[in-house]
Amino acid sequence: MDSRYASVLGLGFGDCGKGLFVDALTRRWRAHTVVRFSGGAQAGHNVVTPDRCHTFSQFTAGTLVPGTRTVLVDPMVFHPTALLAEAEALTRIGVDDALQRLTIDAQCRITTPYHQAAGRLRELQRGYSAHGTCGVGVGETVRHALAHPGQAIRYGDLTQATAMDKLLAIRETLVADLGPACEGMQELETLRDESLAERWLNAARAVARQCPPASVDAIRPKLTQPGCVLFEGAQGVLLDEWRGFHPHTTWSSITTAAVESAARRFGLSGPIEHYGVLRTYLTRHGIGPFPTHDESLDYQLPELHNRSDNWQGRFRRGHPDAVLLRYALEAVGPLSGLLVSHLDVFERPASLKWCESYNTTSRLPPGNPGDLSHQVTLTKLLENARPQYAAEPINSESAYFKRLASVTDLPVVFRSRGNASANVEIGERPRLDAVND
Repeated sequence: MDSRYASVLGLGFGDCGKGLFVDALTRRWRAHTVVRFSGGAQAGHNVVTPDRCHTFSQFTAGTLVPGTRTVLVDPMVFHPTALLAEAEALTRIGVDDALQRLTIDAQCRITTPYHQAAGRLRELQRGYSAHGTCGVGVGETVRHALAHPGQAIRYGDLTQATAMDKLLAIRETLVADLGPACEGMQELETLRDESLAERWLNAARAVARQCPPASVDAIRPKLTQPGCVLFEGAQGVLLDEWRGFHPHTTWSSITTAAVESAARRFGLSGPIEHYGVLRTYLTRHGIGPFPTHDESLDYQLPELHNRSDNWQGRFRRGHPDAVLLRYALEAVGPLSGLLVSHLDVFERPASLKWCESYNTTSRLPPGNPGDLSHQVTLTKLLENARPQYAAEPINSESAYFKRLASVTDLPVVFRSRGNASANVEIGERPRLDAVND
């Protein structure tokens, strides 16, 4: 039996159904391993079964399937103490071996409480110019490692005596950077708390004892054994660090190129099937441009697992947008097919409209990776865009797929009318060589 590799990548601003499809494909394709290669503890991938529900943050969305392993690899950013909290939550719903099925790359950068506090302080400083954050510290961890590479803590460092020196250096650097401008802000007290370093490091090292840092040579056999390996993207491509609409983006990439780069590090030679996840309507957590946002949909389409609170901010809904879909398909890279979620929206009294173009353009040209000035230009364009809707509403699956076919000829490999793997079925136009059901 050969190895099979596939990735699940969001085509929106997030919350498109990646957790649903990773769980479903893990079961259908009997995946022995699911890999997180991007993002960090800010992920919120919901998996619902007849008797359980969990929002996955760092463990992969295949974890409810007995025996399936989670592998976290660089450049994913790892949050040790948040992982312990998630492991406890999984134990409460009957999954008591998640840590035993976890492997963590020694090169993963580590989020500390100092990074988390600093990221929140920077967002508070921005005021009305806020970028949007989950408040978990992923972006700050990456930013700090780029600015001060000698202070970056990798997962393998937790077993070394130098970890405390690096941790205190991080704290001192961030206090000097943020202290003068953030007096009176609660998060500053976390930065100034030197005693927190020992408490946090003890907890982080407890994770390292249970899940020893793994080398490339130790991880490679797990990814090359016969059977299926899934790569689980952390957010939608419209939030990608290089393809999203700056500055309202994450500090990680989920393009097909990012998947291929992670795979090459472990010497994976087989082809990777890349699948884009598309929700029937658009959603966005927090601030940032959203041309088709419709407040009436916020009330017509309630979300059990997506709330408008904490650092993420308001959860918004919008009509399907052909302009953003074309852009996402160009930005994400070559795909093998689509996975379409939330088709049950057509069983509700909500009426969706199809955005064909904006008053200014019908296409957003992707720039070159690293050209953030181009992404800022696109952001401004979106902020001033006015959607131009088709005359006929989208009130059925067939109407939706007809509109979708006007944008892409990619096959819809799987689709879902609900939020559980049992609701996932073969799509409208399955490509037989891409489906192994």
